[in-house]
Amino acid sequence: MSKKIPFETTLQVRDTCLCLHAQGAARALARHFDKALRPVGLTNQQFSLLMALNRPERPSMGTVADLLAMDRTTLTAALKPLERRELVRSEPSATDQRARLLFLTDAGKATLSDALPIWQKMHAAIENHLADFDLKALRAALVLVSNI
Repeated sequence: MSKKIPFETTLQVRDTCLCLHAQGAARALARHFDKALRPVGLTNQQFSLLMALNRPERPSMGTVADLLAMDRTTLTAALKPLERRELVRSEPSATDQRARLLFLTDAGKATLSDALPIWQKMHAAIENHLADFDLKALRAALVLVSNI
C-alpha cells in the first residue's frame, strides 16, 4: 500500500522546486524567442546552434554539444533541418576522420545575420522587463546550476 503524500507537500514542491521553476522559465523564454525568430524561419534552439557555429575555426560535434549542453544524438537531430535548408554543413576532420567538423554556409551566415537584430531586440525587451533584478547574478547562478 502506498503512503499518501499530503497536499501541503505538493504546494511546497510547487513553490520551491528549482527544477520546476527553471523548466517553466526556459519554456516561456523559448516561446518568446521562437515567435520573434519565426520571420527568419528559425527557432530559438536553431538560432543558438547557428550562433555556436559562428567562430573562426570549425568546431567538432563534441565541442558544440558541450557548449549547448546537449548529447550528440540530440545535436545530430537538431542539425538535420538546418542541413536540409543548407544553412549548416559538416565535413570530416583532417586530423581525425572519425570526427565531424561543423560550419555555417553562406546561407547560414546570412540567416544568422538576419536573425541577430531580432534576437537583440527580444533580448533587450526581456532584460527591460526584468530591470529590477540583478541579471548578472541570475546568469552566474544559472551557470553554477549548469555545472552541478
